[in-house]
Amino acid sequence: MLNLIVRRAGISVPLLLIVSALTFVLGSLVPGDAARAILGVSGSPEQYAALRDELHLDEPVWDQYRRWLTGAVRGDLGDSVFSGEPVVQALNARLPATLSLVAGTTLVCALVGVAFGTVSAVRGGWIARSLDVLSVAGLALPSFWLALVLVSIFSVWLGLLPATGYVHAGESVSGWLRALVLPVVALALAGITQVARQTRDAMLDVLGQDFIRTMEANGFSRRSIVLKHALRNAAAPILTVLGVILVGALSGTVFVENVFVLPGLGGLAVQATQQHDLPVIAGIAVYFTLITIAVNLLVDLAYGWLNPKVRTA
Repeated sequence: MLNLIVRRAGISVPLLLIVSALTFVLGSLVPGDAARAILGVSGSPEQYAALRDELHLDEPVWDQYRRWLTGAVRGDLGDSVFSGEPVVQALNARLPATLSLVAGTTLVCALVGVAFGTVSAVRGGWIARSLDVLSVAGLALPSFWLALVLVSIFSVWLGLLPATGYVHAGESVSGWLRALVLPVVALALAGITQVARQTRDAMLDVLGQDFIRTMEANGFSRRSIVLKHALRNAAAPILTVLGVILVGALSGTVFVENVFVLPGLGGLAVQATQQHDLPVIAGIAVYFTLITIAVNLLVDLAYGWLNPKVRTA
């Protein structure tokens, strides 16, 4: 296990370098810059040139990246060119909302998807056919479109849930949960169908194996066979899908957080992109990469817990 953690840490360093460098290079290719975004149309050429010099925007992009990287290795991701706020401080303030949304989405996908997939594998029939239809619908409906539909129905029409406004869990747990219901549903629909299909396929494969038939012949209850033995043996591919869904939910926050006006990293990413705020964009890319690395590590550790052979490999 320790070797796995060390290997993941070794891989993360070059990965972070590549991601952050690409962020600066691609950001420099976008038309416009932070100086123009700050001054707007009213700024004179002299003001524009002076501000570009102050922000070091007239330097080659690799010099800008080297300056940022020098601070990043010390844990300093620079300051926002718009607000002047330290990037680490700005990201840490918004991190709880994004983590709450992503964790809630993954939890809902796991609980509902595994339950639906297990029932579909055991019962079959119309439940299995319904899952096939819902899988197509879940993949076809964009999360941002679904978010708008949910707001129209449950906030505007029925008035049951808030359309906007985030409450931190420390202030009100009930308010925090209410603020997350619609965003989580919008992000989770496609993931639920993916987990359900993977669960069904994995369960059908396990339920057809010899050891299951042996347990049935020895009088084990169907409930015990399905929940205690078959589901555990089918867990590995399900974990893989959940890891992919969690990482995918990170990208989905860019759209969903803007629809529901959640103070998270996804909404900040859109704002920083519009403002050409490269330090903030690079910081978000680093945070998202670290979360992805952590998720992959947790999935690998879970594999080891489920299968001792993987643990000792």
